[in-house]
Amino acid sequence: MNFEIQQPNHIISLATSAVLVSVDVNVWSATKQDRVISDEVTTLKNADASAGRFVKNLLADDIHHKKVSNYRQTIYNWLKRSTFRWNNSQDLLPVANLEKFKVEFTDHQSEYYRLLDNFLLNYQSIVSDMAFKQGDMFSQDDYPNVDEVRNKFGIKLYVAEVPSHDWRCSISDDIASDLKQQYEMQAEQIITGIVNDQVARITEVMESISHCCGVIEKQDGTTGEVVIKKRKIYDTTIEKAKELCDTFKKFKPIDNEISSKLSEVVVKLENALNGVDTKSIRESDAVRDKVKSEVDDILSKFKF
Repeated sequence: MNFEIQQPNHIISLATSAVLVSVDVNVWSATKQDRVISDEVTTLKNADASAGRFVKNLLADDIHHKKVSNYRQTIYNWLKRSTFRWNNSQDLLPVANLEKFKVEFTDHQSEYYRLLDNFLLNYQSIVSDMAFKQGDMFSQDDYPNVDEVRNKFGIKLYVAEVPSHDWRCSISDDIASDLKQQYEMQAEQIITGIVNDQVARITEVMESISHCCGVIEKQDGTTGEVVIKKRKIYDTTIEKAKELCDTFKKFKPIDNEISSKLSEVVVKLENALNGVDTKSIRESDAVRDKVKSEVDDILSKFKF
């Protein structure tokens, strides 16, 4: 008997409204285990040869190399903010944000290679300096030439479709039923995770706006008078809120109670920020108070 396994509708929706992306950033660690020194240390300490090992930091935390290494984390942080978790190697990106994502990736790629070129430009002098810093531990053989070092670095973007196969198998009803149930459970977990992530992001940005639009009250140590100081409001906070609203309107992975609430929140937040920018909040107490009041009202009425 032929049994047809069909996918949940929301996965088909994801397949047409999102793509899977991954970004690989390679950085040379510039470390090397030194067995000779390891043996010297374990012998000196009367320890077994396998009890420890000594790893040399070949560049001794050179600033040029650290900038490239640190920028890898900057890229991964950007990727986390721009996507939703899909699996251990890929992230889900709404198609509506694909063009913007690719532009931002190109910018990050350019900055990464700029930092890399600067490091490689200084590489020979760095190695020469290491001859003094490493002392008797220094060995020229530990250091590859510039071309070899360049090949140890790289950044690549991979984009793939969300799988939307229609499985048709000639198997028993029991096996087909079990597979279908497992498949739907996994799909439901992914969708739930995405929606919860959307809720967390929109809630976080609203709480940030409310906080920044507030004031700090301090008592003057000399006069005893209460001094009121406005908190700083940042361009990135308002921009992020508007970007999130735009994304959530275009990317709704499932219809349920939480998603419906989220849609209402987005409409109200858009209305609260309509015609508002950071400058107007800074310069007008009325605008600041209005934005804070409306955002606080949204937060108080919508409990997820």
